[in-house]
Amino acid sequence: MFKDLDPILHSQLRLAVMSLLIAVKEAEFTFLKEKTGATAGNLSVQVQKLKEAGYIEVQKQFKDNYPQTLCRVTQTGIDAFEKYVRALQGYIGK
Repeated sequence: MFKDLDPILHSQLRLAVMSLLIAVKEAEFTFLKEKTGATAGNLSVQVQKLKEAGYIEVQKQFKDNYPQTLCRVTQTGIDAFEKYVRALQGYIGK
């Protein structure tokens, strides 16, 4: 039986953001933008959706008089990501 895939993570850009954050735990918005190739507007919307789901925390601050946005994966996000990966593995029979 196939398990339902998490609709929050089943978006290409949100999955890319989560994959990056799983690897590095915390990253600046500019890093995520560079690595995903997304526009700032689209990335901002997807980051907000991940935040609302409780998968990431977003911290806005200033660094050298410039705004800085930090994104950090939460334990809820890690758990959801691992569950998503297990569900995908079920689809491919591993």
